[in-house]
Amino acid sequence: MFTDIPQPLRYAESLLRCYTGLAASANVEHLLAGLARMAAELANCDLGQVYLLDNTHTALHLRAEWQSAPVPAREAASLSAHYSGEQLLQYCLCQNQPLAIDELNSTLYSTACLPDTSRAWRSLLCLPLHNAQGQTQGLLLVATHAARALQSFAGSFSQLGTFALGHFTLLQCLRAPAVPNDAAEQTGRCSPDYGLLGQSQAMRKVYQLIGKVLHSAVSVLITGETGTGKELVARAIHDYGPKRSKPFIVQNCAALPESLLESELFGYSKGAFTGAERNKPGLFDIANGGTLLLDEIGDMPLLLQAKLLRALQEGEVRPLGSSQTHKVDVRIIAATHRNLRQQMEDGHFRADLFYRLSHFPIELPALRERGDDLPLLARHFAATTVGLLQRDGCQWSDTALKHLAGYTFPGNVRELKGLVERAVLLCEGAELLPEHFNLEQSHGPGALPASLRERMERLERNVLLDCLRKHHGNRTHTAHELGLARRTLIYRMQRLKICPGES
Repeated sequence: MFTDIPQPLRYAESLLRCYTGLAASANVEHLLAGLARMAAELANCDLGQVYLLDNTHTALHLRAEWQSAPVPAREAASLSAHYSGEQLLQYCLCQNQPLAIDELNSTLYSTACLPDTSRAWRSLLCLPLHNAQGQTQGLLLVATHAARALQSFAGSFSQLGTFALGHFTLLQCLRAPAVPNDAAEQTGRCSPDYGLLGQSQAMRKVYQLIGKVLHSAVSVLITGETGTGKELVARAIHDYGPKRSKPFIVQNCAALPESLLESELFGYSKGAFTGAERNKPGLFDIANGGTLLLDEIGDMPLLLQAKLLRALQEGEVRPLGSSQTHKVDVRIIAATHRNLRQQMEDGHFRADLFYRLSHFPIELPALRERGDDLPLLARHFAATTVGLLQRDGCQWSDTALKHLAGYTFPGNVRELKGLVERAVLLCEGAELLPEHFNLEQSHGPGALPASLRERMERLERNVLLDCLRKHHGNRTHTAHELGLARRTLIYRMQRLKICPGES
């Protein structure tokens, strides 16, 4: 660690004094200020800064700054989840590795994070701060007006920062105040939306969960009805997390048979089967360093689930036809519209894989549970369609919005998007009207069907859907439970317009 540092013994003695000084800090302000000053003095630099991520890991705050020359104090700075405009800080957070620049050119790099001084900043070292569990909690930055090589200090500074974060956590626990409920609610209202649409209470809870898991390597299980935006949430977790510059790969587990899905995920070696004329990397290899979304994980065959479990637990994969395994660094996000717990109890899904995937579940609300988000989504889809068609915008009539509000949307946001796109195509004027929307069940809240027959058909449809979902779309088991012939069940499903995707 001290090989490239001049006078390593004297440096080690100074470093030990820094540990002692940080351990004696009685509050977090003195601790962070001491870390910034000590790091700068150890590296003989003119500036030291400490940045920390907030509790949701969506904003980066400048918590301490020290300069060798007395200057007026700056206001506390903060960066949004994008860390936009701050290339140097963004690189260290996203790549999770130190950055040393010996010749800092302000025309090539954005240096807004550095204070304005009469002399230009010439050299910089920025490195991520990790806690004892290896999770990134912030950044430590030192800079100098003289051109110098600072890379050799990265190793010792990293360990010093980990020590300071441990003491920081201890001090926080000792003085943690109770957060009033109204303050917590206010924080929830101000949470970022991660590029998603919706400000309902149900969606704000989703945003809070996304914020908690962004900078963690824990597996995420996204559940929800079809069309609720599971892939969009998975992409948001990737795009706003530290792996955003790495690949984001999606594989639908229901789209391929078992043999093809296995070779697609894990790859194969030359000669593994007839036609395998060369080595082919799997999606785990392609997504190495990034994120792999396994969509419709509930439809994965049982035999393949065992191989997936080993890849999750050991972080290694073995291609088809190979006796060798190799390590991969892939974050797994699983998504399904099925009830995996029920599938596990019925023997259709491995219990060990279920518990491995469900460390951090995120359940997406159905569109009917999202309150006032429907007009917001409808207007967004209409504006997007108008832009693609390169035509004048369409206004929304109040009757059209009420017409949409009375529909249950079994296909959720995906169905709404299709209906709005079709309505824009049908609209020949400048206003969207109810007749532009093809809604078969457009009863408003609390309204009743016009006849007893319609009421009975709606009740029958709901009973059939509930039973089909219970048996994961299996018509034979559904017919047996309801005491119907399978042919009769299929006829009633066709008459009530129940699509296979709804079950």
